[in-house]
Amino acid sequence: MECLGRTRVVIEDGEIVEVSEPLVKNCPLFEKYRGIKEITPEIVKENIEFRMRTFGMCCENRETEMDDFLSFGVSEILSHAMKEKTLDAVVIASDGCGTAVMTDPRLIQGMGGRISGLCETEPIPKVVEAVGRENMLDPDTARMDAVAGADKAFAMGYGLVAVTTPFVSDAVKIKEKYGDKAVTIAVHTTGMSEEDAETAYKVFDIITACASKSLRQRACGNTDILIAGTKVPIYGISEKGKELVLSKLLSIGREPTKLGDDETPPYPLV
Repeated sequence: MECLGRTRVVIEDGEIVEVSEPLVKNCPLFEKYRGIKEITPEIVKENIEFRMRTFGMCCENRETEMDDFLSFGVSEILSHAMKEKTLDAVVIASDGCGTAVMTDPRLIQGMGGRISGLCETEPIPKVVEAVGRENMLDPDTARMDAVAGADKAFAMGYGLVAVTTPFVSDAVKIKEKYGDKAVTIAVHTTGMSEEDAETAYKVFDIITACASKSLRQRACGNTDILIAGTKVPIYGISEKGKELVLSKLLSIGREPTKLGDDETPPYPLV
């Protein structure tokens, strides 16, 4: 996976076997919740070990259902939308199941709430049982493919489906196939190119800014987006995207953010 400062981390058989150098040195969310002021390979390793120890991330004892972790994030938006029945299903990728179609709010939060940018995973029996083989894109390999996941969700008969992906190309294909029936959400966007960032505002309904310099620059002066949060903001782009973001905000007694309000971005932006 790529996590905490976009650091590449490899876990094999419950052991961390590789930790790269972080691209981002400070994340205000991790400083707030974990007291991490500078992201180093050692800090990343400790944090991933903490996740493995506390809820079994990438391990055989993986917890699969959770309540909200952050007050506001993508998994919290999706979980809330499922509770409110403003979405019919979501397609996410998580450790132990790969790309899967989910409808249970606590499962969505459990599998999506405390993980980072997953690149590759393998099936974990406990996770497969909780998610359901019939809901996984491939229960034998736990492969990840957001476009194929969207195809699966619509083939299962769901009407309005949210799909998370870090890839602009995925969102383009999904929107071409399903139009407004698919709600596309950009996650793990750190390092996005300027070209992709320009397209992102056309094909995503919701965008997480992460430590993306290009996405944040394009948000400046854009009065047609709804902004939630200051440290790692989430942008509601389309009308449906704004509706989902605003609904979650109001449920926790918060209002949209204005650009420039107490912004504390990650450092450096890339």
